Amino acid sequence: MAKQSLKDIIKLEYQKCAQDPIHFMKKYCMIQHPVRGKIQFHLYPFQEKTLTQFTEHRYNVILKSRQTGISTLTAGFALWKMLFNQDFNVLVIATKQEVAKNLVTKVRVMNQYLPSWLKQTTVEDNKLSLRYSNGSQIKATSAAGDAGRSEALSLLVFDEAAFIDKIEDIWVSAQSTLSTGGNAIILSTPNGVGNFFHKTWVGAEEEVNGFNPIRLHWSVHPERNKGWRDEQEVLLGVKGAAQECDCDFVSSGDSVIDPQLLQFYKETYVQEPIEKTGFDGNLWKWEYPNYNKAYMVVADVARGDSTDYSACHVIDIESATQVAEYKGKLDTKDFGNFLVSLATDYNQALLVIENANIGWAVLQQVIDRGYLNTFYMSKDLKYVDVENQLHNKYNREERGMVAGFSTTSKTRPLIISKLDDYFRDKSVTIRSERLISELFTFIWKGNRAQAMQGYNDDLTMSLAIGLWVRDTALRLRQEGIDLTKQALGGIGAHSLDVGGMGFGGNSSMEDDPWKMRVGDSNEDLTWLIK
Repeated sequence: MAKQSLKDIIKLEYQKCAQDPIHFMKKYCMIQHPVRGKIQFHLYPFQEKTLTQFTEHRYNVILKSRQTGISTLTAGFALWKMLFNQDFNVLVIATKQEVAKNLVTKVRVMNQYLPSWLKQTTVEDNKLSLRYSNGSQIKATSAAGDAGRSEALSLLVFDEAAFIDKIEDIWVSAQSTLSTGGNAIILSTPNGVGNFFHKTWVGAEEEVNGFNPIRLHWSVHPERNKGWRDEQEVLLGVKGAAQECDCDFVSSGDSVIDPQLLQFYKETYVQEPIEKTGFDGNLWKWEYPNYNKAYMVVADVARGDSTDYSACHVIDIESATQVAEYKGKLDTKDFGNFLVSLATDYNQALLVIENANIGWAVLQQVIDRGYLNTFYMSKDLKYVDVENQLHNKYNREERGMVAGFSTTSKTRPLIISKLDDYFRDKSVTIRSERLISELFTFIWKGNRAQAMQGYNDDLTMSLAIGLWVRDTALRLRQEGIDLTKQALGGIGAHSLDVGGMGFGGNSSMEDDPWKMRVGDSNEDLTWLIK
């Protein structure tokens, strides 16, 4: 009778575990605590709520703070599914195999300490996988374009998804295996905007992609307070703490321009253009030409592939203000004609065209049209020639000049640095939402600044070129003009009208008008009339 009662108790408990993952984990799962060793998995309320959402929604995306136990919770959920379902196939994908293996290790530890009546017969158990005799299994793999392609998946887990390269390709390849009813859990701390994780999160919030969004700010953890958060900022820095604790997309990531600055620009300066014109409506204008101002038109030419755009800005040189912008797809001849027309409208603006790749074809069209105010630069950038760098094609061979701006390994770091300087100093005025959006996804990839995968940097690079030209060649030319004005002003202030003729110099006219101070001595100028 006692044995029968025990069997009944186990049967009821087994059924309860099969029906309720919260009960299963809290009562029977052991976890490895970094300080206390192996302990019972006592779920916090926010973890219970998250687990319930796992069971209610097919696709879940989790924006999480660090050390919230969500990877462990996901491991427990995977184990629960494997134990109580036939042929339940789980695949964990992370940046590296070692990272993915950590989640599988959590599953293996929980499985090891289960009571015997809950365990399934294990047929495979190693660092990268665990497989039961009922056909259920979990495997870990690193991120690769074909990961998950040949798998019949029941659950796909992306761990730290915001840091996985080419995750879009993996997601696409896995879709066919999930289409029969598989689930997905995508979890990560933020890593800037524009990447797959950020887009998935935004789509989930807007309810357009079928994902259920779960946000786990540091404050959801009952053992954390403001003191803990302040300590994290000391340990991780402002940016690191925003990424690891605050679930802040804007402050995280590797954006070239400080995202907080970009947010300031977006809220302060970005506005709708007063006119959207051009054959395709992509020429946006915020100011019409003012004939008392000097402008420059700076263009980046599309490489010619379907993902690239030709882009340009019209910049008020004196105030460094964006007054017009174009981003569209034109062939080289049409773009050359468009630039000549635009530069002409804006007071014969200085026309600066990036000359890499097919930029030469656009430049040739501009030169054939006879546009005289085209930017030329030295071939090796060993000098900034104030006079020759800003004039037309005449004698260019003798002067060692080339048409347009050359983006090279020498010049690229210079223009990116100049772009950053202008934004940090808030000395450039940007009106375009298109441009700000590009800048949010303009990131450091190693030591190179470039657009995030799937995005463009055409507007960004043309602006960077324009700001560099404004701050080097144009500034030096203006300084030369100012010095000339000062010299002429000095002549006017010290000149003496003798017999209707103006004589200028630095002599003391009260003493002797025919003597001029040269160095430490007075030079006699009477030889001029002998």
